[in-house]
Order: sequence, then structure tokens, then C-alpha cells
Amino acid sequence: MTVDDPATQIPATLERHWVDREGVRLHVRAAGPEDGPLVVLLHGFPEFWYGWRHQIAPLAAAGYRVLVPDQRGYNRSDAPPDVAAYDLDLLVDDVCAVIDAAGHNRAAVVGHDWGAMVGWHLAHAHPERLRRLAVLNVPHPRVFRDTLRTSPTQLLRSTYALFFQLPALPEWLLGRNDGQGLATMLRWSGRPETFDDADRAIYRRAWRRPGRLRGMLNWYRAAARRALRTAPPSGQVEVPTLVIWGAQDVALDARMAAPSAARCADGRLEMLDDATHWVQHDAPATVNRLLLDHLGEGASGQGDEGESGGRDE
Repeated sequence: MTVDDPATQIPATLERHWVDREGVRLHVRAAGPEDGPLVVLLHGFPEFWYGWRHQIAPLAAAGYRVLVPDQRGYNRSDAPPDVAAYDLDLLVDDVCAVIDAAGHNRAAVVGHDWGAMVGWHLAHAHPERLRRLAVLNVPHPRVFRDTLRTSPTQLLRSTYALFFQLPALPEWLLGRNDGQGLATMLRWSGRPETFDDADRAIYRRAWRRPGRLRGMLNWYRAAARRALRTAPPSGQVEVPTLVIWGAQDVALDARMAAPSAARCADGRLEMLDDATHWVQHDAPATVNRLLLDHLGEGASGQGDEGESGGRDE
């Protein structure tokens, strides 16, 4: 492990794994006992597995087997060039492949930003793969669509996603000067201390990998195409769900948080008034406490159904 390896910034022993599925290779970092209850952490834009740096060690220390993939298009995972390769159904299948590769049928899934949207979709498409769900600062897709139709303020906040639909120009603008556009976005949308210079340097290394800016932005392009042909799910989320929301989010209205939790049969909302969109960075101790309480299991490896860390029967 070199000094430049982001894993040196994590106070836990991190393993490196690769998961291959249908021509896409996913890079996964892992920590915690192999027989511990499985937790999968899904990052969002424009981060990678390192976006969970404050959560990995505490969850592993509590006895969880923690898997943190670079989602497709990001960092060391493959970045297919076609927009269609980033459809939500494929992104959900990636998560299922990571769970399968760990020898489990189910996992608790925690998602932030786009990772949370994947989590919402997974809960609707394959609830049997989930034990619990936690989503950070992203509304339920039906709530988001309805809010865009009724709230000019949220529509204005979301105009950046329209810009991302353009070919090539967003990649150039965000990536020029070694990712200065993306670094500025992080600085503008968080607190002054949310991302320090070392964090931004680590992110820049991930962004400059060939094809990754295009892959990251293709998530937005694929979502726009999907919205034209597929309505978001309207049924209840049946798995126990925790919604954690930083109220100072500059892109997503906090008024979407409560209706999102209400879409869950067993939903709970925790609003963190002083946190931004980057809630797991701004309030790591609080987020970690909420996650550990929600997951409801620890070093014994016994969940609320008494399942072991191995493949569920």
C-alpha cells in the first residue's frame, strides 16, 4: 500500500476485491470480519468508495462485514462508454452481484446521493435482497418527480442535471485544470471543512482516470432517458428504512425528506439541521450512531432474523 493509496487514510484494514459481471469489473474495498453481517455502502457523485471514509472503520469495529464498491463509471471500476450501460436496473444488478460475490443472499444497504437512488430502486425491484436500507440526502424517486412538477425552487436547483445532458461539454468544464470544476462544486456545496486539500487531491486522482468523467456523468444521462419511458415506482418500500438528511443541502429541498420516509412501511427520518448534502462527512459521529442503531446487529454476527454472516438459507 503506497502513501497515495486512499486506504492509508482509513483506520481499518482494507482488502481489495474485484467482482466481474457481464463484461463490467467492479472494484470493491472490504473491511471487518468475513463472518459478520453484511453491509454495502454505495457512494454518489462525484465520489468513490472513499466517500465512506468516516463510516468504514466504525462499522467494521462493530462486527460488520463492510463492502464499499466503486460503482460503475467511478475510480477503479470499469466505465462503459455507452449511456445505456448506466440504467438503474443495471446499477441495481451490480449491487446484487457484490452481495452474491460475498456469499450472501441479502445485505443491509446504505446509500448517499446517487447511491441512495440505487438503494431506493433496489428496495422496489428486489426487496428480497435487502435486510435494511438507509438513504442519505436523496428523496424517494416518486417524491422527487412530484416535487419537480410542483416546486419551481426545486426545479431551479436541479438545472445542473440538464446541463449534464449535453455531450462532451460538461466533461471538459468539470475536468479542466485537473478537475477544478468538480473540486469547486464540492467546496461550494459543503462546509469549508467538509473536504480538505488532501481529500480533494484524492478525488482528483480518481476523476482523472480515463473515461471516468464521462462514466460519472452518464448516470445523469441514463436517468433522463429512463424518466422519458418509465414512471418511478409508487408502491411502499417494505424493508425497514432510515432516511438521514442534512438540512443545509443546496441541491435538494429538505421538505422532500418526510414524504420519502412516509413512502416506507417502516420508515424513520432523522434530520440533521446543521449538515449539508455531505451529511456523512459533516456529522460522522451522529450518522454512525444512527446507522448502527438502524442496522440492529453487531459483533455477534446475529441479525434480527438470527442469520449468520454466510449465505442466508
